[in-house]
Amino acid sequence: MRRNRPGRGRVRTAVACAATAAVLGPLIWLWQDSLLPSAYSVMDMGYADYGGGPQGSHGGHSMGGASAHASIHTGGRDVTELIADADRPADVTVTVVARRQRFRLASGRDFDGYTLNGQSPGPVIKAVQGQLVQVRLVNESVPGGITLHWHGVDVPNAADGVAGVTQDAVGIGKEFTYRFVADRAGTFWYHSHQMSHEQVRGGLLGALVVAPAKTEQAKDVVALVHLYGGIRTVNGREGDLHVEAPPGARARVRVINTEYGVMPAWVSGAPYRLVAVDGTEVDGPAPVRDQAVAVAAGGRADLEVTMPADGSPVRIHLGGPAGVVLGSKSYDAPPGPRPAKTLDPLTYGTRAPLGFDPAKPDRRFEYDMGRRPGFLDGVPGVWWTINGHLYPDVPMFHVTEGDVVRMRISNNSGEAHPMHLHGHHAVVLTRDGVAATGSPWWVDSLEVGIGQTYEIAFVADNPGVWMDHCHNLPHASEGLTAHLMYEGVTTRFTIGGSADGSAGNSPE
Repeated sequence: MRRNRPGRGRVRTAVACAATAAVLGPLIWLWQDSLLPSAYSVMDMGYADYGGGPQGSHGGHSMGGASAHASIHTGGRDVTELIADADRPADVTVTVVARRQRFRLASGRDFDGYTLNGQSPGPVIKAVQGQLVQVRLVNESVPGGITLHWHGVDVPNAADGVAGVTQDAVGIGKEFTYRFVADRAGTFWYHSHQMSHEQVRGGLLGALVVAPAKTEQAKDVVALVHLYGGIRTVNGREGDLHVEAPPGARARVRVINTEYGVMPAWVSGAPYRLVAVDGTEVDGPAPVRDQAVAVAAGGRADLEVTMPADGSPVRIHLGGPAGVVLGSKSYDAPPGPRPAKTLDPLTYGTRAPLGFDPAKPDRRFEYDMGRRPGFLDGVPGVWWTINGHLYPDVPMFHVTEGDVVRMRISNNSGEAHPMHLHGHHAVVLTRDGVAATGSPWWVDSLEVGIGQTYEIAFVADNPGVWMDHCHNLPHASEGLTAHLMYEGVTTRFTIGGSADGSAGNSPE
């Protein structure tokens, strides 16, 4: 019988150790490299992308570069300086008190979640175009803090309500006041941007309606769709919302999709017009029959209906059994099947000037969404990527005020993503290489389907540090978040930290 020589055993052990190190070494390095600091500035994230435009003083750097962090926080304007006129008195003043509590929906079902002024959805905030809106947020009992983000409203950056970027989360017993001019008439909504994937689902949200300065003679109906524990509601009510509308009257139904996926909306009982998308009026909206409107997550669609002369009811279907029924003599309008066709905003309406030339952009950006295995803050998984990079090593899109920006958004991730750019409205130029031919399709929430590519454009006319993320909020918390940063603007706030230590900032 042959015996193993001691030297041979040591060689085998050494080879095994080397092989193990060769396999585990890179994994350990990747794990270590993915760990996020306990508190960090978004200005230290990833790498600078100037889109082919001039490079400013911020420069490119990677997460964790202390010297870069120190240099970019000198000079410039802090986001807290980007405010509405401090001397102008408010035209609309609202106080909302946030609570963590068990509450009763309008339909009578009890739900454990969050309320604003004792209800969810929170109160509808109404203003007239051009008015200054002031909202005082008081956190009575929401653990972990809260903010309010004004979804679709191009507010000054200090009022954007993103914890760790434009403010600290408002801890229990604290308050924060938002001020902005409602300079665009339309349908908007508000929601928490602190632990948003939990707090929005739990009920920290509400509608914001800005009426035109010249009042329209139409019935105005808010239809905010939200799921509470998987139960679909309209304005917090299970089942149909009944609204009186006399024969021949016009009704404007403001559909707000607060959920994570695209929602079809359609009308039975009368033709309708799609008169606004994401708070922007459509030019030349023609009557529509037998077609649904696809409302992106976070998006809004205003549907205008003229009631039948014979007094018969009209149903607005909102993605499920719950809907809005307009009527006078009765509300007997049973649900009907979803139309086989979907209205295409790329070709709907009539063309109109944009006010700028997207064919001559100052900067061009790519926002390519993918997915691959890796580590996110030390957790292994299959995570979303932006331009092939895992969070936080994602692009920081740099612009200068006044730039015309063109962005190509492509989705190679295997799942659809509703993309939301804060502080701006962008116009859709092309989808999958096909140019837009209808009314300018202005969006702040754009559903980018699997394999789709969009080209959008906007003018960088609202200085600040702005999120550009997926509004399927769990996706955002899983790394599908980037930022648009203006030259000369800095932020003092940090993700994970806070000024008084009462609540760690966690925007997603």
